[in-house]
Amino acid sequence: MAGEYSLGLHAVIFSGAGWGVSAVEGIFRETAVILAQCGVRLARVTLLHVEAHSRYHFYFTPVSRELARTADFPRPTVYFVRDSLNRPAFDAEAVGRSNSRSRPELMNTVWMALGARDPGIAMAHELVHLLADSGEHSGLPDNLMRAETAPGNIRLEAAQCARLVSRGMEDGLLQGLR
Repeated sequence: MAGEYSLGLHAVIFSGAGWGVSAVEGIFRETAVILAQCGVRLARVTLLHVEAHSRYHFYFTPVSRELARTADFPRPTVYFVRDSLNRPAFDAEAVGRSNSRSRPELMNTVWMALGARDPGIAMAHELVHLLADSGEHSGLPDNLMRAETAPGNIRLEAAQCARLVSRGMEDGLLQGLR
């Protein structure tokens, strides 16, 4: 992979939703190591501590759309929530361009629920979905984009890196460093 790329994020931590700063920082440290294999650096993660009604502590599309519209945090934004009320419920979900047509307020966001399995790996997985603008999963052994996260599933193929860099640059989510 030629070149290096910078990713800046805003991370929303709701007071009372169960997430601690040290846990969130640990998630992003692990995520940074995984994304580095594609030449992507987490250049900046701005932590935003938010006091909000408890209904916003849960990922639920109608309420989360309202939050994203009214709060208007810079994108991409990661929301650390207590749980998901959507059905089916996922521990984490990325909303890119292609899966935001019916919910445009959520474009370029990631939602992570407290108790997500392998949270650093899950965050990297969701950021690849977001950057590549693809919901595609892989059946390759040890691949980050397998449908289920697991401690050994952290590898990305050259084609996956090329897609996430190409789309991430095209969508303005990544900046070139060289």
